[in-house]
Amino acid sequence: MHFVHKNKMTCSRKVEFDLDDENRIQNVVFTGSCDGNLKGITALAEGMRAEDFIAACRGIKCGFRPTSCPDQLAQALEEAIKK
Repeated sequence: MHFVHKNKMTCSRKVEFDLDDENRIQNVVFTGSCDGNLKGITALAEGMRAEDFIAACRGIKCGFRPTSCPDQLAQALEEAIKK
């Protein structure tokens, strides 16, 4: 299933991704922000179980901000697996 999450308090504006029947993350695409960092997050997340990504990345902060791009993806994944 395809999901779109509007990011809050990050340079990236949104993140889109798919989850398969086993909650494995596929096709992650961030819009905006630091290209290299987002490619790294995407490469690490691809094929990972949503629950494992959430456990690893939930709560990561970016500088003075209370969230980050990995944290926003973790929050989006939490919302997605509740549906």
